[in-house]
Amino acid sequence: MRVAGVANMATFVDILRNEFPQLDSELLQYVTDVLDSGRSDFESEDDLFEAVGELLQDVSGDTKDDEDIRDICNRMYSTMRMENNHVPSQAQVLLQAPIQLSQLSENYDVDTKVVNVLLMKKDQSSIIDSKKLVKAEAKLKAKQEKRSERDSQKIGGALVLEEASASQASNKKENRIESSGKNKSYDIRIENFDVSFGERVLLTGAELHLAAGRRYGLVGRNGLGKTTLLKMLASRSLRVPSHISILHVEQEVAGDDTPALQSVLECDTLRENLLKEEKELNARISAGRGDGSESARLTEIYGKLEEIEADKAPARASVILAGLGFKHTMQHQLTKEFSGGWRMRLALARALFARPDLLLLDEPTNMLDVRAILWLENYLQTWPSTILVVSHDRNFLNAVATDIVHLHSQRLEGYRGNFESFIKTKEERLKNQQREYEAQSQYREHIQVFIDRFRYNANRASQVQSKLKLLEKLPELKAVDKEAEVILRFPDGFEKFSPPILQLDEIDFWYSLNHPIFKNLSVSADLDSRICVVGENGAGKSTMLKLLMGEISPVEGVRNAHRNLKIGYFSQHHVDQLDLNISAVELLAKRFPGKTEEEYRHQLGSYGISGELAVRTVASLSGGQKSRVAFAQMTMPCPNFYILDEPTNHLDMETIEALGRALNKFKGGVILVSHDERFIRLVCKELWVCENGTVTRIDGGFDEYRDILQEQFRREGFL
Repeated sequence: MRVAGVANMATFVDILRNEFPQLDSELLQYVTDVLDSGRSDFESEDDLFEAVGELLQDVSGDTKDDEDIRDICNRMYSTMRMENNHVPSQAQVLLQAPIQLSQLSENYDVDTKVVNVLLMKKDQSSIIDSKKLVKAEAKLKAKQEKRSERDSQKIGGALVLEEASASQASNKKENRIESSGKNKSYDIRIENFDVSFGERVLLTGAELHLAAGRRYGLVGRNGLGKTTLLKMLASRSLRVPSHISILHVEQEVAGDDTPALQSVLECDTLRENLLKEEKELNARISAGRGDGSESARLTEIYGKLEEIEADKAPARASVILAGLGFKHTMQHQLTKEFSGGWRMRLALARALFARPDLLLLDEPTNMLDVRAILWLENYLQTWPSTILVVSHDRNFLNAVATDIVHLHSQRLEGYRGNFESFIKTKEERLKNQQREYEAQSQYREHIQVFIDRFRYNANRASQVQSKLKLLEKLPELKAVDKEAEVILRFPDGFEKFSPPILQLDEIDFWYSLNHPIFKNLSVSADLDSRICVVGENGAGKSTMLKLLMGEISPVEGVRNAHRNLKIGYFSQHHVDQLDLNISAVELLAKRFPGKTEEEYRHQLGSYGISGELAVRTVASLSGGQKSRVAFAQMTMPCPNFYILDEPTNHLDMETIEALGRALNKFKGGVILVSHDERFIRLVCKELWVCENGTVTRIDGGFDEYRDILQEQFRREGFL
């Protein structure tokens, strides 16, 4: 093997010597070192040509064209592929002390004297630009670093997550205005920017224009970069004028000994600082430590407090908390006593109270029940500053958004109006685009027929030339790039059986005797059921689902389930049930062993996780893609009854529609908890309201429930 390896390398060096006799020993040594050290990184002939092609072109002068150089690189690449192991080459012993330009070119700062010693030979017919040597080294180094990063994604078994990044072309005029402090506009214009997540490009050459005071809905398929774009804005990785305040509701409030109401009030730092200073000044006067200036400063403070209506702040904070579901007693609870979901609501309340110039919301309805969503819709309709919200809830966007920003094909497109207006305008725009493309294609074809017919007719030569120029001047239109329809499939259960299928009969349940959840609860469902459970957070919706599944036992009463009932359960915390460190294919193989990889891939493909997505770590998938993996896992055993707790969270609108269609086609029972009005209307025939320790069926469906909530708002003074 060693002899063969040396022979192969000799052939590789011979190619260089034979094709470039003018290549002196030092330069031959350099080129050999570059190719030898990078052999494992060259994945194609193009990679090798990219590394040394320009340099060899300079050496050859005018004796070889670009095609000749490519052919030589192809031959060298083929030779290198034959080698299995790296062995010292003949070229590597040409110099007693080889020159390592990679050490000299660190940070691309090359010692020109050393380069000149290497290149500037008296008998050399061509002079090679030293920068091209550096360029070859830099390309190879970048490729090696890229591979090293890819290989070190897992270190010691711990997952290393990719990071998002943004870059933006500099605008000298905007920079000058910004640095002068004269920019008083609250409009935001971000032009010609790119956003990436790891190696994936999410946006390229994009533009985002947000007019002050307008409410923008950011929509697009799962995994395209909506959440990443919000993070880039919040971190100011994309340039937002420094005088514009930004708040991104992303993380829950940290639990401590601060009461919920006080936690919200603390967001108004101006008010808090003024009250703190007032307290300190009064304490100094009471202790007799004043110097006489306190009274004047207190008068000033009281004037500012009156100007910002500080006395109304507690009432405003209380209204926001109440609207988001915090009852009066809850507003005085310590933040550490709340669950993660309630602390997320608290984070939203703080943002609404603080009134930033730019409010960034990422799926705000995920943490809210129907009542709180309706309140938030009403509240945001009078919001005075700019909002950019990512939401999958069509009704929410119809109620709140004044504009839609559509993320697709690595760019952003703006539309005036709410979501329904966006759908109509987009469809009309696509129809016009397709009509223009087809008309131009026919026109091009007509001209081309004339050119082909009279190309060699001397009498028509001028006309042919005119037609050719006309073709060149025509703008290049593209056919409409239609997004693929999302299709989900829920396999039917293997058999039908007669009721009763699933019942709770006169159930009493409590976690603590002092706080009963249900009293005398009786509900039933069969294989034709399409039931949606609604109610405020904490009313017992998830508890009832667990009772129905038999995960928890009632204190009193009986659960009845058919012996052949097979339940598929989707938890609103489904991500906690997924192993994030392995791929989706490995996840299914681990959970359901004994099948082929093709079967696992087919199952995942039914939920839109195909190709490269199926073999990426689950942690690197978007929230919506993780939900699809959870659906694939849930349906693998072919249940005949589904219990779904907030299944639409994190899904894009197209996938929610597909989920609704799949559930409607499914021949089995469905009980779900959801706050998505459109999804409820699409799927459910029955509505169960969970409140006051029992469940009430509403005959009028969602319309009746919405009217009940609106009436409550009027009574409570929210409308």
